[in-house]
Amino acid sequence: MNPNLSDWDDDLLPEPEEAYQDLLRALKRKSGFGLFFVQCTPGEADKFIVKLPQEILQKKIAVLRFVESIDNLYQPVAEFIKDKQIDILLIKGLEYSLYKYEKRKFGEITEGQFSNLTSVPHILNHLNQQRERFRDDFPISFVFLLRSFSINYLIHRAPDFFDWRSGVFELPTTPEVVDEESTRLLDEADYEEYLKLSPEQKIEKVLEIQDLLTEKHQSENLQASLQCELGKLLHSADEFEAAIASYDQALKFQPDYHDAWNNRGNALYNLGRNEEAITSYDQALKFQPDYHLAWFNLGIVLNNLGCFEEAIASYDQALKFQPDYHDAWNNRGIVLRNLRRNEEAIASYDQVLKIKPDYHRAWYNRGYALDDLGRNEEAIASYDQALKFQLDYHRAWNNRGIALYNLGRNEEAIASFDQVLKFQPDDYQAWYNKACCYALQGNIEQALKKLEKAFNLNREECSEWAKSDSSFDGIRQNERFQALIQ
Repeated sequence: MNPNLSDWDDDLLPEPEEAYQDLLRALKRKSGFGLFFVQCTPGEADKFIVKLPQEILQKKIAVLRFVESIDNLYQPVAEFIKDKQIDILLIKGLEYSLYKYEKRKFGEITEGQFSNLTSVPHILNHLNQQRERFRDDFPISFVFLLRSFSINYLIHRAPDFFDWRSGVFELPTTPEVVDEESTRLLDEADYEEYLKLSPEQKIEKVLEIQDLLTEKHQSENLQASLQCELGKLLHSADEFEAAIASYDQALKFQPDYHDAWNNRGNALYNLGRNEEAITSYDQALKFQPDYHLAWFNLGIVLNNLGCFEEAIASYDQALKFQPDYHDAWNNRGIVLRNLRRNEEAIASYDQVLKIKPDYHRAWYNRGYALDDLGRNEEAIASYDQALKFQLDYHRAWNNRGIALYNLGRNEEAIASFDQVLKFQPDDYQAWYNKACCYALQGNIEQALKKLEKAFNLNREECSEWAKSDSSFDGIRQNERFQALIQ
């Protein structure tokens, strides 16, 4: 089954302006209990809420708004209308009770798809079961302001309640309203905020964008922007294939849309399709040569492919157009260290820290490069700075311990590895490193105890290390040690 609005042969929607006038006439005529379902966007609903009392002066109108999921509508209505004279009750926000039942992948959400639902939303069961109580106890007109997908839910999952409808209406839209709604959504857009949203909130955003994309007054430029935003939202939910499909739609409307090309490259990169990602970034840079984000992302992919010199050149381009882009300086340093050009890497990290002194990862990476140069004291100082700004950064604690171990300061090294294990109790490297320290101190029992713990967490890797590690030369003939490395 794939129902949609056109399936309602007895409720075919007239033109929106005509539907609006029909709604006004119906509400004016209606006395006592009635159910009205109005298809509209949230913005249109807000305008309608303000406008309706001016259109129907002879009736008392109230608004009940929901901003989170509910399982029971009867009780909130009973409490809301108690001791009030109300003829028409507008209800907005019922869709919040439906989002969590959308169990499919976000990229598969299309209007009218209900086959993947595992259960009927509680609120719809409630409406089916309580419809007689609504009729008998509330002699008022209920006007549900809903998106199209919500009305479809009511048709197919609350048919007993919906069948008592007094009418289904669609509020009129204008190009100005569509532009206003679309612009509002785009102004609120923020990928970092998308990452913080719950699955239900992400679904809400997806459906809101999809509603706007179906508007007949939608301009091509805004369609492109909305498709790109939909792609970012899907990307935030790790729906990379669906995100690419949205970016492709954006590029149909606007082939030179450099942001869509760039984000498309990011999704391809996340799928491991590196060559295609590079092609996408190249397209972004073809249309916007100074687009520093595309140069930066291109550098990431090139580095992952082992094309280190090309990656550095790409980061250099990003920095040419955005000199204070600290992430580009940091990544550039990582590539230079991969090439064993540690002095240049340190200089790159120093540039990061001029721009962002509290960037703990740059302090850590700087310490790593100093380690490679054998400058252990300076490396420890760098790790200390990383830990000053991120105390639970277990990698910095581990590398700090290794630098102390290299200096023969085993007690301090053990204390550093203890900090690793405080934050990451199953870090086998820290257990192994502690075993090395105890072995050098001649504490055989503690060395074997920590080594056994490391082996329990990662036998294969720890065994390879221990076979050639000079730290264990003093206990190499020990039976427990021999049993471990066999």
